[in-house]
Amino acid sequence: MKRITIDPITRLEGHGKIEIFLDEQGEVANAYLQIPELRGFEQFVVGRPVEEMPQITNRICGVCPEAHHMAAAKAIDAVYGVTPPPAARKLRELLYSAFYVTDHTTHFFALGGPDFIMGPDAPAAERNILGVIHKVGLEIGKQVIQARKYGHRVIEIIGGRKIHPATAIPGGMTKAISEAERAEIESMGRWAVEFAQFALGLFDEVVLDNPEYRDLILSDIYTHRTYYIGLVDAQNRVNFYDGLVSVVSPEGKRIGKYAPEEYREWIAERVEPWTYLKFPYLKKIGWKGFVDGVDSGVYCATPLSRLNASDGMATPLAQEHYERFFETLGGKPVHHRLATHWARLIELLYAAERWVELATDPEITSPQVHTVPTATPSEGVGIVEAPRGTLTHHYWTDERGIVTQANLIVGTTNNYAPISMSITKAARAFIRAGEVVTEGLLNRIEMAFRLYDPCMSCATHSLPGQMPLEVVIRDARGETVEAVRQFC
Repeated sequence: MKRITIDPITRLEGHGKIEIFLDEQGEVANAYLQIPELRGFEQFVVGRPVEEMPQITNRICGVCPEAHHMAAAKAIDAVYGVTPPPAARKLRELLYSAFYVTDHTTHFFALGGPDFIMGPDAPAAERNILGVIHKVGLEIGKQVIQARKYGHRVIEIIGGRKIHPATAIPGGMTKAISEAERAEIESMGRWAVEFAQFALGLFDEVVLDNPEYRDLILSDIYTHRTYYIGLVDAQNRVNFYDGLVSVVSPEGKRIGKYAPEEYREWIAERVEPWTYLKFPYLKKIGWKGFVDGVDSGVYCATPLSRLNASDGMATPLAQEHYERFFETLGGKPVHHRLATHWARLIELLYAAERWVELATDPEITSPQVHTVPTATPSEGVGIVEAPRGTLTHHYWTDERGIVTQANLIVGTTNNYAPISMSITKAARAFIRAGEVVTEGLLNRIEMAFRLYDPCMSCATHSLPGQMPLEVVIRDARGETVEAVRQFC
């Protein structure tokens, strides 16, 4: 059996490789996303005081530390049975909304977007943020940097640091914000709303108005009919910070909602010997392998999933784009996975609007930002929506608050099964017996996982590595017959 190896894959956070196996006829037999990084953080935290979890777990990832900070903070609120004051909750969500703006901006312009803006067949050296800036103009590049700068400024004001925030503690926050800080945050948020609208306009111009790209989005190659999950508020609208997890079938029917402490009634995890990641699936449906459909428990947790699992957006401009999204793509649910890029930009706009809403809330500058915990610690679960999907932190402690066990289910882990399915389907579509495997074809296979915005460091709870991309094609004897090398 021949093998094609893409190792490491590029424009993601962390390290992974794709193994594509060919049969004797040269057709794709199967494909796997393998994660060679070692799991660690679930063991690292055992024996540590639970109040340290927001500080320790936000070191899992340099791209989304805010997500781990907030999920851990909500979990330790539950461990101590304490409810943060309203102002503290709003400060947390405000920081989190600004974080979403920085993260979604990074993915569209630096990670996923170059495949469309530069084109999937563009040289690898041009399919990156520098190529995007060269094509669309230096001024747009400045706006991308400004969006990230403003987002990190908000994180610094509320979280104490631009990276790895430090202010969420059991029962709330360590500090309030002043009126001057609030005004600065509001001003930056209003700019972010305009930037998000610009990004959506650019997507219209570059992608939706291009028949080739539109056909690619709608093609069966990047389509999977799975279940979808996502946090929703009391009105079943998308919420990143709080709510219940909505579960929707491939047919668009909501089969239930669960609270954080109920997640083990809904989610089970399968282990395979060839990777360090687990494969979560819906326990009530069951594991049927790497297949989609209503009888398979495989589910997806992405920006597309959040839109599919909800009834709308909680802000007016994002709601308009939400409605247009489903009208354009044929109604709910949307199974075209490349549409995740569009959904991500709708979320970018929602995050910016929510940023402004919270910054103008009269209660946001209240000095009452902490409720002192008094209960004996025991066990707690916290769930937020990380940009890459639903993030669950679960901690068990002894009576002194020392962690005895931890379980983390992160966004990329949720999506591990559909990522593998998407890679296999794309490989079978683009690799044919007797045909030369070009960089462009391999990039189209990479697009099948890149749309999920995977974070391997989060998924394995380890520190990241980054290396050049190497694609090796081997014959049935295992000897190299062709090698293609490119750099991130």
